[in-house]
Amino acid sequence: MSQLEWKNKTVVTEFILLGFGNGPELDCLLFLMFLMTYIMTITGNTFIIVLVVADRSLHTPMYFFLSNLSCLDICCSSNILPRVLLSYLSGDRSISVVGCFTQYYFFGCLAAAECYLLAVMSYDRYLAVCKPLNYLFLMNHKFCLQLGAASWVSGFLSNSILTFLISDLDFCGPNEIEHFFCDSFPMMKLSCSDTHMVGLVTSFVAGVCSLPPFLLTFSSYLYIIITVMRIPSSTGRIKAFSTCSSHLLVVLLFYWSILAVYVLPHHSIQISPNKVLSVFYTIITPMLNPLIYTLRNKEVKKTLRKKASTLLGFR
Repeated sequence: MSQLEWKNKTVVTEFILLGFGNGPELDCLLFLMFLMTYIMTITGNTFIIVLVVADRSLHTPMYFFLSNLSCLDICCSSNILPRVLLSYLSGDRSISVVGCFTQYYFFGCLAAAECYLLAVMSYDRYLAVCKPLNYLFLMNHKFCLQLGAASWVSGFLSNSILTFLISDLDFCGPNEIEHFFCDSFPMMKLSCSDTHMVGLVTSFVAGVCSLPPFLLTFSSYLYIIITVMRIPSSTGRIKAFSTCSSHLLVVLLFYWSILAVYVLPHHSIQISPNKVLSVFYTIITPMLNPLIYTLRNKEVKKTLRKKASTLLGFR
């Protein structure tokens, strides 16, 4: 078959994102929920980035990684939610094929980068809590930059492979994606090509991007909790344990939902449950991260009080 004939096989020029169903009342409720979530996500994460950049006392490895996480969360939410909100306002749920692949590419890159970055952050906390004497030597400025850059680069490289494989599939119709954004398995479901090998590669790459970082993160927090339990002061022990448990809860929510969607065997019956699980790592965790990681932190509270006093004219 000639190259022109292969190109002509792909007759689908746009996809329809079905989202969470139809109905004016449901659409209105979902629009308000997603709008509030997006506003909170952008406001909280932008606030963290500005605060870390503006205050020199927060120029530490932990806050460097947190500002990177905030940047990832802003990009991830902005890649998906504005399109969802616009579809509820206009009623137009169509997206071009190129636009769909572009959205999937950036979503996959950012999600993979966040998997790696969360593991880096947990390792940073492990060194700070369990190896405090060696922390400044090990987590130096150069090493922090290398870890941050490696998280971003690894995420973007890993999903480049999957995007190429999925975009190389033939889409002959139907064109309705059972999802609220362009994702791998819902798109593969519409392909008229054999997607078995592409599905296996997708699960494998997703497993490489999520499972080792998850195990490193879980192990780091486990060692941290064991160390925290040895603190003589019961008040300090409870406070530290509360902070670690809240961090671990959000991390588990993020990794668990990704592993459930991409690494478990992929069948068509999984699409609807996976659509709900996708809300956790695309919408909920980007909103929660500023609250859990930073706004509850005593250094941030101290900086906020100092900035507020400066603005109000107090010493």
